[in-house]
Amino acid sequence: MKKFVLLVLSFLLILCFSVVASEKKKGVGYVGSEACRSCHEDIYNLFIESGHPYKLRKAELAKKAGLPLPKGYTWDDIAYVIGGKTKKARYIGLDGYIITTDKEGNPIPTQYNLANGTWVNYHAGEIKPYKCGPCHMTNYSPEGHQDGRPGMIGTWSFDGIQCEECHGPASAHVANPEAVKPIIDTSAKACGKCHIRGSADKIPASKGFIRHHEQYNELLAGAHKDLNCIECHDPHAKTKVSIKIKCADCHDKIADDFAKTTHGKSQVDCISCHMPKAAKSAIKEAKYVGDIRSHLFKINTSADYSMFTKDGKFAKGELGLEYSCLIPGCHGGMTKEWAARYAKKIHK
Repeated sequence: MKKFVLLVLSFLLILCFSVVASEKKKGVGYVGSEACRSCHEDIYNLFIESGHPYKLRKAELAKKAGLPLPKGYTWDDIAYVIGGKTKKARYIGLDGYIITTDKEGNPIPTQYNLANGTWVNYHAGEIKPYKCGPCHMTNYSPEGHQDGRPGMIGTWSFDGIQCEECHGPASAHVANPEAVKPIIDTSAKACGKCHIRGSADKIPASKGFIRHHEQYNELLAGAHKDLNCIECHDPHAKTKVSIKIKCADCHDKIADDFAKTTHGKSQVDCISCHMPKAAKSAIKEAKYVGDIRSHLFKINTSADYSMFTKDGKFAKGELGLEYSCLIPGCHGGMTKEWAARYAKKIHK
């Protein structure tokens, strides 16, 4: 009899764990960022102004932001907008595919760049399903089609990167905050899950710039590979607000000496040279100037050094002088040979 009872209890435990696992797989337990707001309002207010929750949003929300539309389209033709908060906006039609043509199927510019108000091509004329879910969604699953739209690859609980994408499903924590704690992963790898392109040991490039969302690739290849992102950044805040410490907080002797130089007295800061805009998401601001700051940090001061592989498909682990020195507003009219002579002496 005792053996029978033990068998029944074992069966019930296995059944219980199976149900829990099944429910978790379905996304039960995800409650949305608004549920976090009442207790974490300061963090929520930073987060809601960042780009994370706007990686994807429904048309009615994007419309309120005042975004323009591709030529010939109305908001009745749009299901979702990709981005549209910091750099660029792309548009998804009612079938779930990214819009790359006009309504007649002719290729037209369909990416809107916020910085300068321009329209540019995005895979013009191609059929582009939306398959960016792993890094644009909360609780993404590759199975099925969101909202039943064939071009939407996968399903998810919430659009955009919400609190629970990093901290885990929150229903149990909301119900009992003292007993159930959220996931807190402070490793660079946690950010690198999305701020990466391809394999982490290479830095993909295109047309003379590092491609976008590759901060993790750069970090691992660069001079600060042992740092975690949160040592410098508050991950909840938008980029300019997120900086927790300055370079001088760690490199105080170098900063003190630099402040006495011509560059230092001219208010040139560390990131102007060591974190130039060598990466590009939406626009090329000028020659050697993209719109995202690099995370390589170290500058190769050789005039013969090329920051990119011969085929231009990958960047190397150090910055080139043209991106750190030979840009408009600095020494744009000079040569690499000239820059190399002076760059070697900057911190000596």
